Amino acid sequence: MHKAFHFDSPRQRYRCDAAIVWCFDNRFEVVLRRLVKRLGLSYYDPIRIAGGTKCLASPDHDRDREFVLEQIRISMRLHATETVILMLHSDCGAYGGLAAFDGDTALEAEHHRQELHRAAQILKTEIPGLDVKGYFVDFEGVWEIDLAGVTAVKIA
Repeated sequence: MHKAFHFDSPRQRYRCDAAIVWCFDNRFEVVLRRLVKRLGLSYYDPIRIAGGTKCLASPDHDRDREFVLEQIRISMRLHATETVILMLHSDCGAYGGLAAFDGDTALEAEHHRQELHRAAQILKTEIPGLDVKGYFVDFEGVWEIDLAGVTAVKIA
């Protein structure tokens, strides 16, 4: 092993401002950094997985949901995380892209709003007391989704 370059990183543990469940689509990397800055998050734990919040709301496999829930629990245990930010974006390949909505951006946005609500309900059921926020990102902006009235539900 050889040192590729020198970098000083703080050694002390941190308290996490939020865990962010987000897709790994790099087209939206700048948006994520800007949102983190706008929200004033100093420390956050990124949970990046194809489809992001889809893995909670409508996973292809139950293990996907369990994986994300476990990552959130680890963030809580290691970094005292109390807030989770759920994010979805337009033209996400995990949903079949915009083509899955026949190119209808309004239909896609509404579907993702419902998915964020479903994911928030699951989180509030599985991890009571967690503060959950939701955002939908398209190619024109970031849209905050009102999750204030979302309550826990029985999971089938």
